[in-house]
Amino acid sequence: MASKSSQFLRSHGYDLLLGSIAAFYVFAVPYTKVEESFNIQAMHDILYHRHRLENYDHLEFPGVVPRTFIGALIVSVLASPIMGVINLLRLSKIYALIAGVRLALGCVVLSTLRFFRVQVRHKFGHQVEAFFVILTALQFHLLFYCTRPLPNILALAVANMAYAYWLRGNFYKALNCLIFATIVFRCDMLLLLCPLALELLLTRSISLCKAIKYCIGPTVLSIGFTIMVDSIMWKKILWPEFEVFWFNSVLNRSSEWGTHSFHWYFTSALPRSLLAAYPLFLLGVLIDRSVLVFVLPVFSFILLYSKLPHKELRFIISSVPMLNLSAAVAANRIFNNRKKTLWKFLNLIMLGLFFIRLDGHFICCHKYVLHPNILFFLCSLGCTLVFFLASYDNYPSGNALKDLHQIGHLNNTDELWVHIDTFSAMNGISRFCENDSPWRYSKEEGIPLEEFFRRNFTYLVSEQLDVDGFKCLQHASGFSRVRLQSSLPPIILVENQHHSPCLVAFFTHYRVLTFNISFQVKEPKLYIHGNTKIKDIMQINWAGCS
Repeated sequence: MASKSSQFLRSHGYDLLLGSIAAFYVFAVPYTKVEESFNIQAMHDILYHRHRLENYDHLEFPGVVPRTFIGALIVSVLASPIMGVINLLRLSKIYALIAGVRLALGCVVLSTLRFFRVQVRHKFGHQVEAFFVILTALQFHLLFYCTRPLPNILALAVANMAYAYWLRGNFYKALNCLIFATIVFRCDMLLLLCPLALELLLTRSISLCKAIKYCIGPTVLSIGFTIMVDSIMWKKILWPEFEVFWFNSVLNRSSEWGTHSFHWYFTSALPRSLLAAYPLFLLGVLIDRSVLVFVLPVFSFILLYSKLPHKELRFIISSVPMLNLSAAVAANRIFNNRKKTLWKFLNLIMLGLFFIRLDGHFICCHKYVLHPNILFFLCSLGCTLVFFLASYDNYPSGNALKDLHQIGHLNNTDELWVHIDTFSAMNGISRFCENDSPWRYSKEEGIPLEEFFRRNFTYLVSEQLDVDGFKCLQHASGFSRVRLQSSLPPIILVENQHHSPCLVAFFTHYRVLTFNISFQVKEPKLYIHGNTKIKDIMQINWAGCS
């Protein structure tokens, strides 16, 4: 029995570690934001409305650009057995969001990551695989995002397969995976596909004639598949990613959602997403030339993406697994040569003085320590904790609606109409957060403030503090920013308005320059209002808005 257990752990221990961390993030932060809204609403409608397309959310709220239903359909099919159990037990929809949709998606992404990791083991060895898992586990963004139904995450799952085939030498399969991801999920994966194809052609790993022969069929099938599925779901002839490409690249209208400087991915997004792996991946390219072949197309992908003014970390999330591979190779080389004089010096230089950029500031860990490896990973772990605490408070409207359901139920059979404004719909509320009768919901936009009272809404979840005919009953706060300032003694504090300062790290034996990290939470992000005509509401013990 013991041997079977040990064999299971040897085979799936890494999967359990990464899966447990991802599942923890799901249960701790179950709500979703506006970037995930299309896929999360689509999955809800597929699971609950099925063939009744007239009830689907996207027909009423289509969004700026259309998105494909293919990812939502795949995840919904995988989640349907869990949904059967949830419906049998008569559990609320939020359990379907957690156990059904997000965990199912996480299993898909982590399964493809396992496929890639197995190829890493075959090509670079068990130790490199181990460092790859350690670095991935210490990072926040990859495991936090892998359960979130973003088009970028659906593309990441396919990119992981492409990376695995690439390592295995199945170059045409790798190209076909990226072709599918580009046509169906994210048109910007073209920026990864082209550098990879060019490198394979220049190194004569593939020939142009064979590339056309093996890739033209999957290309046509992918285009036909997405047009067929999405034309049915959108009720018009449509290729979603072509429209996204036209909107973002040709019209360049994505910049309306904010812009960053050219270097932002390299000076902000990658340091935050990779943490300890950031300097290591650069070192990996220098000390092992075989890694350069795999990193160069990915680096080109980020470089080309930097030309677009609108930038977000999730846009380049597909690059993280391959950059982690380079970092794991470097960590393995340092570990194997740690007793040699030159490598000791390199170890101290690289790990002793380490900078991590966090929202425009730097955490500096000096080299006056006895065990730089430990400090190196503690830096990553500490930053991951900060990122998690920030994300935990970043979905205020989801928490507000949960509180309303718990407190605001009235002892009568009347329908309870809740209006959800645009800000609330963007910051935590989806259809999975809604309850059954007597609760009813409206997301109608453009209603003047004076009109709400005449519409006879029971409650409002709104960013407005004052609304005529309604009394503010309760507020919900959310994360705003992190402020870093140097301080002594060497203690890292995390504060927000909900909790007293808590000790994150305390180094008693080492000289370490540290910072007070204060969570600056804005005065209430949004408010729950109650209709003053309904006396039962005023008799409930609300927390208040002061």
